[in-house]
Amino acid sequence: MKADTEEARGSFKNIWVVAESLGGKVQKVTYELLGAARTLADKRKSELWCIVMGDGVADQAEELFHGGADVALVIDDPRLGRFLDEDEAAALVRLIRKHKPEVVICGATTRGRALIPRVAVTADCGLTADCTGLDIDPENGDLLQTRPAFGGNIMATIRCSNHRPQMSTVRPRVMNALALDPERSGRIIMENLLETEKTNLKKVLEIFRDTENAVNLADARFIIAGGRGVKGPEGFKLLKALAERVNGAVGASRAAVDSGWVPYNHQVGQTGQTVQATVYVACGISGQIQHLVGMQSCDYIIAIDKNPETPMMQLADVAIVGDLFEIIPELVKEIPGT
Repeated sequence: MKADTEEARGSFKNIWVVAESLGGKVQKVTYELLGAARTLADKRKSELWCIVMGDGVADQAEELFHGGADVALVIDDPRLGRFLDEDEAAALVRLIRKHKPEVVICGATTRGRALIPRVAVTADCGLTADCTGLDIDPENGDLLQTRPAFGGNIMATIRCSNHRPQMSTVRPRVMNALALDPERSGRIIMENLLETEKTNLKKVLEIFRDTENAVNLADARFIIAGGRGVKGPEGFKLLKALAERVNGAVGASRAAVDSGWVPYNHQVGQTGQTVQATVYVACGISGQIQHLVGMQSCDYIIAIDKNPETPMMQLADVAIVGDLFEIIPELVKEIPGT
């Protein structure tokens, strides 16, 4: 919505997080977004609202308060049990026009990427996708949205001064969730899905998950990742041996995936998965910004490379200068098998 004057911008208030629900359960990315949005709301001295739509989601409201929300705006309807982006977008646009939030944040998940662009177009406001950082300009309330740009070669900070609400998507595992506070409470606002919001454009017949080829990078505590320096599929077998010793997962850079050494579902980075492992071991990965945005939030980063000057070696908590084909086998020998 157009808001090109200070008076118009002043009519919008509060920070909104659009929850991600699956099977009636709010997903982890929602709490990550609440953690980031709590900081924004405190800076604006405004409320933090969490918008949750689905079937059986009303019972999740108290958990949202524990995660940082002040208000839970809930549409609990059996017809939203299976995600229909047109219906949820229509309902969300109506709520935006009714309550006028200043900022709307959603996860850059498969679901969020289907939903939020529809909302942004219909509500006539800007959208910055795949943000890795969010802040607020204290003078005018502009949302400062940082994301990789120009193929990931620079980090750009984007603002949308003349439209409200300001909308962003944030990739999972980029922001940190707050510690749950069971003493926090809030208020619940119940809304209904209107008949006019049931578009009937499509029907979900079946939902299935591909578990055969799943790579659990998202929840892995240890990730052993390889790049161009691994030199081929045989090198990834070496990384897998180390990953098995520490009950970890194998990741990869885009260069390794594009070379056909390892499937795409192992890819970490801007065009792959974003991870928050406890320990991330980067083997032969130079550390282009496209890769760094996918793993820089890991708690402890170890890099192994012959070149000590690469970006990854500079970023790492521990940088081991040497031949990974000599170092990894020695690590495997030193770690007892499970």
